[in-house]
Amino acid sequence: MPAERMSTFSKILLDSYRDCPDRVALTILLSGQENQPITYRQLVEGAARWTNTLKREGIQPGEVVVLILQHGLDLIYAYWGIILHGAIPSIMPFLTEKLQPERYRADLSALVGITRPECIVTYREFEQEVKTALPEGSSVRRVIVSDDLQPAEELEVDSFGGLQRNENDIVLLQHSSGTTGLQKGVALSHGAVLRQLESYSLALKTNDQDVIVSWLPLYHDMGLIAGFLMPILKGIPLVLLSPFEWVRAPARLMQAVTKYKGTLSWLPNFAYNFCAQKTRDRDLVGVNLSTWRAVSNCSEPMRFESHQAFLNRFEPFGFKESALCTCYAMAENVFAVTQGGIDAPAVVDEIDREAMQSQRLAIPAVPDKPSVKMVSTGRPIRNVKVKVVDEHGHDVPDRQIGEVILQSDSMLTEYYHRPDATEKAIKNGWYFTGDYGYKVGEEVFVAGRKKEMIIVGGKNVYPMDLEELAMEVPGVHAGRVVAFGVFNEAAGTEDVVIVAEVDTTVQEERDAIGDAIRQTVTRGSAIALRHVYLVDTRWLIKTSSGKNARTANKEKYLQETENH
Repeated sequence: MPAERMSTFSKILLDSYRDCPDRVALTILLSGQENQPITYRQLVEGAARWTNTLKREGIQPGEVVVLILQHGLDLIYAYWGIILHGAIPSIMPFLTEKLQPERYRADLSALVGITRPECIVTYREFEQEVKTALPEGSSVRRVIVSDDLQPAEELEVDSFGGLQRNENDIVLLQHSSGTTGLQKGVALSHGAVLRQLESYSLALKTNDQDVIVSWLPLYHDMGLIAGFLMPILKGIPLVLLSPFEWVRAPARLMQAVTKYKGTLSWLPNFAYNFCAQKTRDRDLVGVNLSTWRAVSNCSEPMRFESHQAFLNRFEPFGFKESALCTCYAMAENVFAVTQGGIDAPAVVDEIDREAMQSQRLAIPAVPDKPSVKMVSTGRPIRNVKVKVVDEHGHDVPDRQIGEVILQSDSMLTEYYHRPDATEKAIKNGWYFTGDYGYKVGEEVFVAGRKKEMIIVGGKNVYPMDLEELAMEVPGVHAGRVVAFGVFNEAAGTEDVVIVAEVDTTVQEERDAIGDAIRQTVTRGSAIALRHVYLVDTRWLIKTSSGKNARTANKEKYLQETENH
């Protein structure tokens, strides 16, 4: 994309509408329906109905519109309609059976209270639910329902309010991962997003043969940026599946890659295990994954074992080890901070577990001592600087674990209406991520969230390591384990608690699994694990991006155990 065109989303989309109206922008795959290709002409015409409706309802450019719609055409057209109007879209997950209604309403209320949107878009049958959840004195002037759109008119694209926006104006709000929507709205400008797309496209080495296949929800940065905005704005063909249908039948991703010769996809770490475990041979008949050149592990600490499980499952179907890629990303930098695995295999660093816990050092492992395999997230993409600092903000040497901080030309403008949070996170032009990690040369390794660290007897214990050890035990669901610390007043330190989902309801079998978890974790981590809480399937609360919501699960555990 020439630099002079890097101005605003509206100008770029309308250029595509004028220059190649019949080119397919994306293809939507929905169960029980014909695959639906959407051209740039159809995308703009569908979006224009929303633009006209927002104008009719008195919504002004620069105002925030929250979208509470299911994955599909309504959401896609509404999102672009808001942008073409010059307003600011913000997607909140739709209420599903996985979300607790009370928590969802509380999150919606908090989101509205902090973000102060002027408008909410939803379905007629959900309208009352939304209005009930709004806090007293809410900023919301209008609730627009999806079947009350302004009829299609002759397009006057030159009159769209979005064309009056400039590069420094906020174009969208993303939300930091939470159990649903969530509370800190990351405000991003047109320029920040477009600069990210340029830099990230270079890191991925995108070409004319690329096809992006994505099942990711659009309310999370990975799905929104990599799996939606980048392909549409960069002219890369996009094949979009429903995240809910993918969960029910993960083989659909492989079938779509085969049919459309997909080359690029993104998966959170849990999805590698999920795909490997849940795809059935009969659903993979005729599958050919040889066109897949980059499947990037993103959004949560990545595990070597997850990559191996995915490779072992899909290598017989043409999947290449060279396609296993890694990425460190966050909404505050639009998306990507680093990328690995494009030019060379992702770097695996096996380090001493004890040194990691006691000394905050990533020392190469030695035989016969507990170790952990760390997978590099790659190297910083163009125009991104990454440092690791101590608690005083001073640089630390290679292999010293500290907080990862970054600086780039794609950083957030602010946390929307949260000057306190903005000031806390950005210091002297550097964004403090809250992630612990270390560097080896330019390779960046991420160990986990600072606020989730468990301190046991002066040792720093990373929850993900304990979860990984627990998942080695037969009978424990992969990706359905959470570890956290609970302060023990008598001992003056934290006790480690592991909550794990299991299938069996037979008490003797549960007791055996619990004992095995204690032994495996204690042996592998040198942490005396006493508290193991086994739960049924679907007990654990996940964030909108599929991560374990540790704080929410800790609260749930404490509530249940206090009541017993």
